[in-house]
Amino acid sequence: MESRTAKDTLGKAERDMVALGIATAAIILFVATGGSVLPSAINAVFFNGKAPDYLLVNALLLNIVLIIFGWRRYRELQQEIAERRRAEELARELAETDPLTNCLNRRSMLTATDALRARANARGYAVAYCMIDLDNFKQINDMYGHSVGDAVLVAITRRIIGELPKEAHLARLGGDEFAFVTPFDPANRDRIDDLIIRLYERMSLPFEVNGISIDATVSIGVSSDHDEHGFNPVLADSDALMQRADIAMYNAKKQGKNRYFWFEQTMENELRFRNELELGIRRGVVNGEFVPFYEQQVDIETGEIVGFEMLARWRSEQMGVVSPEIFIPIAEEIGLITELSDQLMEKAFRDARSWDSSITLAINISPVQLRDPWFAQKLLKMLVKHNFPAHRLEVEVTESCLHENVGMVRSIITSLRNQGVRVSLDDFGTGYSSLEQLRTLPFDRLKIDRSFVQELKNPNRNSKIVDAIVSLGRGLELPLTAEGIEDEDILLALRSMGKLKGQGYLYGKPESGEEVLQRLAIAGKLAKEGDAQEPRQEPEADTSEDRPRAAER
Repeated sequence: MESRTAKDTLGKAERDMVALGIATAAIILFVATGGSVLPSAINAVFFNGKAPDYLLVNALLLNIVLIIFGWRRYRELQQEIAERRRAEELARELAETDPLTNCLNRRSMLTATDALRARANARGYAVAYCMIDLDNFKQINDMYGHSVGDAVLVAITRRIIGELPKEAHLARLGGDEFAFVTPFDPANRDRIDDLIIRLYERMSLPFEVNGISIDATVSIGVSSDHDEHGFNPVLADSDALMQRADIAMYNAKKQGKNRYFWFEQTMENELRFRNELELGIRRGVVNGEFVPFYEQQVDIETGEIVGFEMLARWRSEQMGVVSPEIFIPIAEEIGLITELSDQLMEKAFRDARSWDSSITLAINISPVQLRDPWFAQKLLKMLVKHNFPAHRLEVEVTESCLHENVGMVRSIITSLRNQGVRVSLDDFGTGYSSLEQLRTLPFDRLKIDRSFVQELKNPNRNSKIVDAIVSLGRGLELPLTAEGIEDEDILLALRSMGKLKGQGYLYGKPESGEEVLQRLAIAGKLAKEGDAQEPRQEPEADTSEDRPRAAER
């Protein structure tokens, strides 16, 4: 559409130039005819001479009309060209600036960075590219509205401009992300650090918007076209500067936000490794590379196996065995934890059907899964599908799950317990669960975190925390499981505290499903004939009773 309009305007301008040519020719003819007609006309009027030729008079008048028409069209053409230039200038400004903050945008920032870098390098200077991202800006929009959020962005822009040197360029790259580029003496990199520290001091002041006081923090990443060896052409490209600053900013976010980092090569290596992990997780879910391992849960008094806790293991074709501490947080971030957990639980239910009916299976639930109000129904359908008794399943919930939506967690726990599934509070003592939550949430068991159990390793150490947790469990009539039993000293200390379940490397490391079958076969703890039945067909889900209530969400 814009191209078509431009062509139309150009054609019109060409036609107007023809009109100007006609006017010019008319002036020439006017001079020629006027030189003959005017003297005859004056002679006829004042001296009774012969009247000028009629045709020449008409030609003269026509020339006058053409001159007036051509001159008028020429003036209109000049005005039209001037207006078009103003419109083109305005369009260029709109294309290069952010309409909210009036600073540069992402596209124009690349050009500005190239130009500034060329000028700086000619003087022997370096450039610093700083990426700025607001921390938790979405919360400001959600809490106060987008109009307040826009006002905060404008105020932040003013504060940044107030600290930048004259040669610097500032851009809003999009959303709550800003960037500025500024020259500096590579022998005095501290000046950039000082500039960023001043920015943090300005940002620490609350933003007053419509009578609302808003606190906001920022994370900053910095890159430069110079490294410790001087100018580096690999770093000089504007895209490369932006990318490396973005990596450094991401590292600041990962390290806790409200801080800044200069780009280092190790950051890029870590990000590349993370991307490889992310791609590997996606492939692994499709290829079924995630498998359940099982850690024994033992009656501390008798030493008898009473259950197993399912643990996730990733047998990657490219990276080998990957620890769950590495891949589970990434799977949660990229939204694959539910699918991954479902695959593991399907395999675990099939494995556990071969165990003795007295042996329980414990599974850990991610906080992400507990955000799904239909989680309980999905899990119960899976139990029916595999014909796995609900009373043999124990779901372990960490304390961090209790603070996102207590009402929904209570509804899910209640739905599971109503069907016979037991629910444990995992890693007790490391989070922020209150006595009120323990009293009102229907847990079946507390699990003492390994960090407290490890204190029992040294006989001279004080075990008051473990004693207190055990006493609390007794008072609430909740059985307890101690994690992290690694030696006989810990086991002896726990035995003196009463009847407990325990797990830890003293009883053996987590094992695959095949190894568990071998262990149970030796112990005579495999399912008896007739216990392990074929999985049943899934019935139609009846969610009328177990549906989470809207009031509890």
